Amino acid sequence: MKKVAKRYRGFILAAIGMFVLTLFNRELGMKAIDVTAYSFKEMITVIPPVFILLGLLDIWVPKETMTRYMGEGSGIKGILLAFFIGSAAAGPLYGAFPVAAVFMKKGVKFSNIMIFIGAWSTTKIPMFLFEMTALGPVFAITRLLINIPGIIIIAMALSAVSSKNEIATLYSVAE
Repeated sequence: MKKVAKRYRGFILAAIGMFVLTLFNRELGMKAIDVTAYSFKEMITVIPPVFILLGLLDIWVPKETMTRYMGEGSGIKGILLAFFIGSAAAGPLYGAFPVAAVFMKKGVKFSNIMIFIGAWSTTKIPMFLFEMTALGPVFAITRLLINIPGIIIIAMALSAVSSKNEIATLYSVAE
């Protein structure tokens, strides 16, 4: 019982906090519970399909193939593939992290994983299409043209400042 309480202490503290909030301010407490329920429902609809696709990726795509196309010697091909996969993805950013873990397990270069996460968060195709219609093509294209080199620069900088031991530790955790 003590082990379970320790493991879920964050959840337990949040639940107690919501209970106390509801006691003092029922309207605000109910709003917090509604937001939590909405977020939970959203996660439940996103996470299972992501894990199914990850399982298929893990089984169907050999490590050698991933290493060849996105690994250490992949060059521009790996960068473009990381951008394409990240931009074509659907769902919130937290869906990218399990994919990144599978990429690590498959031997994808660290900077390509960072590019993938950056593309997932900022260059999604549906978001670009929405921006084109809602904010205009000048804004959408300008933002995209600024973000693409920014993502690459940040990914390369993260790779440069992260020690080989830190990166190796991340990869070993993913295994």
